[in-house]
Amino acid sequence: MISFLDLKKINAPHENAFLEKTKSLLNSGWYILGNEVENFEKNFATYCGAKHCIGVGNGLDALVLIFKAHLEIGNLQKGDEVIVPANTYIASVLAILHADLIPVFVEPNIDTFNIDINLIQQKITQKTKAILVVHLYGQLCNMCEIYKIAAQNNLIIVEDAAQSQGAKPKSSLSENHIFLSWTAAAHSFYPSKNLGALGDGGAVTTNNAQLAKTIQLLRNYGSDKKYFNKIVGFNSRLDEIQAAFLNVKLPFLDSENQARRNVATRYVTEIQNPKIKVPFWDKTENHVFHLFVILTKNRDHFMEFMLQNNIQTMIHYPVAPHKQLALSQFSGLSLPITEQIHEQCVSLPMSPVLTDNEVSKIIEAINQY
Repeated sequence: MISFLDLKKINAPHENAFLEKTKSLLNSGWYILGNEVENFEKNFATYCGAKHCIGVGNGLDALVLIFKAHLEIGNLQKGDEVIVPANTYIASVLAILHADLIPVFVEPNIDTFNIDINLIQQKITQKTKAILVVHLYGQLCNMCEIYKIAAQNNLIIVEDAAQSQGAKPKSSLSENHIFLSWTAAAHSFYPSKNLGALGDGGAVTTNNAQLAKTIQLLRNYGSDKKYFNKIVGFNSRLDEIQAAFLNVKLPFLDSENQARRNVATRYVTEIQNPKIKVPFWDKTENHVFHLFVILTKNRDHFMEFMLQNNIQTMIHYPVAPHKQLALSQFSGLSLPITEQIHEQCVSLPMSPVLTDNEVSKIIEAINQY
């Protein structure tokens, strides 16, 4: 059986380093916000080209704390509208709601699965104050165009980068856009992510010092000095042990992302079945293929066929956010492209440890379907 994702195999090369880190941490006697978290924050900020990194409990908390920080500073007010792609994972929408903001759904581009740039402007009202950009499945959105829209409408940009660690834009944004100063990105280190911990973990990266300081306060009860609380905060801190593991894995992220691209290149090039629609990719490093998602009309039949060929596939995600019971207030929205994606999407096996032989078997089975 070819597994959809073999986390044991992915983490096996780091086992000795993990054990050494664990022993060192036990001997240190310091388990919360210690040297490992501080080092990872520095390392990951440098890797992302950001001035600040704040480690938090998970990816959802990272998003919530960004919005809460903007509320605390006064950049946002409760009840403000936030543009969000309609086909994102529900966490993106939950973060907006947890911050007492209003999500406004925009349909995706059917080829890239990312937000359709051409539809954003028509959803902007006087109450719209932010855009939550989701780099879904690991492919960066067209940020140059999004920054133009944000600048024209005085909107804050928040990036959900939970699936896109290591993706590189095709051109520098900082040369042409001044709006970067109020941008923050939320990251997830859930075990299945490209940079995955061995438990939950997340982080926020930003170039804005005021935003970074506010998020540092919010993640730790609103305190920067024990028992002295400046604002109403939360308890959402990246674990010291998870930071230690992430410090081990970070230097390998680029090579593992390239391994994923190598698999994706074969999928895009060699899958030749008219029943299967492969995603658009321009072959640059703007995609790290956290997931490789295809569309097929008879999804259940396809997945059963693949399973009969000893190949495991998965669905990301079977139910669109506006169709979830938890978000029933949005159930009446007409979002046909989003619903088509959620009804037809299938994720193929994708990881840096897939062998050439396994990839060949997957492609052969798909072409025979």
